[in-house]
Amino acid sequence: MLRTATLVLLGCALLAFSAVRLAAQSQAQQAAAQTASTLTVRVAGLRNAKGTIRLTLYRDSKPVETRNLEIEAQTLSAKAVFEKLPQGVYAVYVFHDENSNGKMDTNLFGMPVEGYGMSNNPSKRMGRPGFDETNFQLNRPESTIEIALIYW
Repeated sequence: MLRTATLVLLGCALLAFSAVRLAAQSQAQQAAAQTASTLTVRVAGLRNAKGTIRLTLYRDSKPVETRNLEIEAQTLSAKAVFEKLPQGVYAVYVFHDENSNGKMDTNLFGMPVEGYGMSNNPSKRMGRPGFDETNFQLNRPESTIEIALIYW
């Protein structure tokens, strides 16, 4: 009888432990879902509808994803939506690949001949701004940024 009671108690303890563990896993999954964000990037100020917009998303100064975006001819703009991003520090770099060759074209002096832009819209100047100037905190469920292209 003592042995049966011990087995029943052990079984109940295992069931209780399993229930607590399952509840903790469920809470962890819900917390992870709440810390995921959707980022919408709008690119504006295109001078024409030729080619594509090449966009690279960075997290903590490392490239995460590169996309080619179609240009909306009527508005001369483009849009990308990134879903289920972990919250953190990001930056976005874009350029208008007018001739669709997959690279930023420059003149003999190294000046871009295609439009470009970055998150936080740093001012036009020689040289590419660093991650510290272009990064932003993604810490809400949904965020939208707009990047205005620069042409020389």
